[in-house]
Amino acid sequence: MNTAHNAHPSSPAHPARVDLNADLGEGFGRWELTDDARLLSVVTSANVACGFHAGDAATMRRVCDLAAERGVRIGAQVSYRDLAGFGRRAMDVPPDELSAEVAYQIGALEAFARAAGSRVSYVKPHGALYNRVVHDEEQAEAVVKGVLLAGAVTGPLPVLGLPGSLLHVMAEKAELPAVPEAFADRAYTPEGSLVPRGRAGAVITDPAAVVERSVSLARFGMVTTQCGQPLSVRARSLCLHGDTPGAVDLARRVRGQLEAAGIRVEAFT
Repeated sequence: MNTAHNAHPSSPAHPARVDLNADLGEGFGRWELTDDARLLSVVTSANVACGFHAGDAATMRRVCDLAAERGVRIGAQVSYRDLAGFGRRAMDVPPDELSAEVAYQIGALEAFARAAGSRVSYVKPHGALYNRVVHDEEQAEAVVKGVLLAGAVTGPLPVLGLPGSLLHVMAEKAELPAVPEAFADRAYTPEGSLVPRGRAGAVITDPAAVVERSVSLARFGMVTTQCGQPLSVRARSLCLHGDTPGAVDLARRVRGQLEAAGIRVEAFT
């Protein structure tokens, strides 16, 4: 996967509109990680944890109620079954089992979304699964089969993921919409993949840099890699991590600067 581009942008590369998504509902029981209520006043799409890496039934229901009330799209953030590792540990799950678990997570969230008067609008893998399906065809196909399995209840669902990933290749083969996303607060390799979290500089912590990268991604489809090279990232959605310190204020700054730059912030579904 190589989306590198060496030209310096001088004008918008695509229509100036973007979706803002955030990982929400990432608590468990009495433990809360994300400020769901305030983030739902900023983002246009909510990636709701479905109980495998974080989240529980009560949290899923609460986030769906709030999202529906505020007109925010509800997405199923599916993961390996890894509560202890927050879904960030590498795991080897048999494809049939993974497909069933993906469908299970989507179906659970769909129940709460419908009860709130909304529905699940898309699917996004989380953590280790997200990174695995960039390059692993078998796991990517298993995720897509899980989405198709859940489709008996939800209908066909768009799949949110990294541009050029095998997940998107498999989704398109299955005639599911493949929606590309970008990360303003994550470092990129020259090949267009995310720098692993364990490496220095993998997460961008300077708020001004995150805001600047957000506008560049939305307006020009460009970002600078960790090596300082320009990289073309054609994304319809920007991910704002809700578990970082100051996440709400940063999300507001990002949205404010996007709108000030003439970029429409709207859901992709």
